[in-house]
Amino acid sequence: MIEHVYRRAARAAVDAVIVATDDQRIVDAVDAFGGIACLTRPDHATGTDRLAELAADLPCDVVVNVQGDEPFIDPDAIDALVAPLVADRRLEMTTLCRPLAPNEDVASPHLVKVVRDAQGRALYFSRAAIPYARTAGAVAPAVHVGVYGYRRATLLRLATLAPTPLERAESLEQLRALEHGIAIRVLDSTYVSLSVDTPDDLEHARRQVSVL
Repeated sequence: MIEHVYRRAARAAVDAVIVATDDQRIVDAVDAFGGIACLTRPDHATGTDRLAELAADLPCDVVVNVQGDEPFIDPDAIDALVAPLVADRRLEMTTLCRPLAPNEDVASPHLVKVVRDAQGRALYFSRAAIPYARTAGAVAPAVHVGVYGYRRATLLRLATLAPTPLERAESLEQLRALEHGIAIRVLDSTYVSLSVDTPDDLEHARRQVSVL
C-alpha cells in the first residue's frame, strides 16, 4: 500500500517524496521499490511530530503531509495545497475541504467538518455538525480532507507546541494550530479521502486497485 501512496504523491509537482517512519520494515519496503525513506525516532506522539523531525533537515520552504493510509491520494489535491503557499509567502498552512455527500451523515463524528471566514481561513474544525442549521439551506456543511501543506518554519514551530484544550476535546490536532493563532487556508476540493484503517477498508482498496 505504501508504494501506491508514494507513486501517486510523486505525480504531483513536488521536488521529492520521502516516507517518514519509525519501522525498519517500511524503510526496507520503500527501498525495495526504489523510493526514499527516512527512519525517525519511535517516541513521536503524532505524525506531525514525525514530519517535523524529517523537515528539520530538509532544504525546502514548503512541506506537504500525506498519510501512509491514503493509497488513492489525488496528485491534484497535493498541487492544490502547495500552490497558495508558493504564491503567498504570508500563508502558514493549507488544507482541503469538500461538500458533504448526499449519503453522508453530517452528525457522524468520523466526518470532520470545517467552517471558514470570508477569506477562506478556518474558523473551527469539529466532529459535531457545524454550522448548526437553524434555517434550512443557510450554509452547506463542508467536510475536512485531512491533508496539509505547511510553511516549513510553521511546521517546526507547531511541533514544539503542547496539545491544547480544544484539540484534546475534539481529538483533532489541527485545532492546536488555530488555538495558537496559526491561520489555516481551507481550499475547495472534490477529492474524497479513502483511508485504509480496517481490514474491510483494505479489501475495499484492493478491489479499487483491481479496477484501475
